Amino acid sequence: MGNSALKSHLETSQKTGVFQLTGKGLQEFPEELQRLTANLRTVDLSGNKIEVLPASIGNFLQLKSLTLNSNRLTSIPSEISKLKKLETLSLNGNRIQQLPPSLGQLKALRTLNLSGNQLSEFPPGLGTLRQLDLLDLSRNQIHIVPAVVSELQAIEINLNQNQISVVATEVARCPRLKVLRLEENCLDLPSIPQSVLKDSQVSLFSVEGNLFEVKDLRDLDGYDKYMERFTATKKKFA
Repeated sequence: MGNSALKSHLETSQKTGVFQLTGKGLQEFPEELQRLTANLRTVDLSGNKIEVLPASIGNFLQLKSLTLNSNRLTSIPSEISKLKKLETLSLNGNRIQQLPPSLGQLKALRTLNLSGNQLSEFPPGLGTLRQLDLLDLSRNQIHIVPAVVSELQAIEINLNQNQISVVATEVARCPRLKVLRLEENCLDLPSIPQSVLKDSQVSLFSVEGNLFEVKDLRDLDGYDKYMERFTATKKKFA
């Protein structure tokens, strides 16, 4: 991509606060963006070949949305914790294997999308994200949903297409959880926590494509309670 094209993009971004450059084969995060740290609120560099998110990302203090879907990132720098206004972080389709503990300091974060990466463990330390609405961890290699999940404030957790065979009963204690997606995993019927059906606020529990027939859920204690919540929610949005 020519310098003149990048220059015109930068000039536009200076006025709009939005920098979007997708599918251009960029191999690194554009250094020139450092000139706009005071302006940028939205950055979208999806569909490129970026392998490293530089530590200087921490300089973009006004940033509300950062999207780097379909790149080649393997990690996230700890400096990302400086983005106190960040509301959306979307990194799906990369090669990320773990998250920095400092990610838990993004107090304004509402959406965290890490679908299609190489996470083998449920990320710890996200319970401090008090504003989090959506956590998307679908299409990773997670095996266990641990008890620490109960600290999450998310309204929706998407764990479709992992390798999950164990779900801690504590998931029912998530204070705001309404939607739990566990499609296409390795769950058998005894590993479904009945607490989700009986004692949680979950009104959409999606478990198609596991090692049992969905209709077998009806045999579990609490299924009727779950169906009451499911039906009430459907009526609300009908």
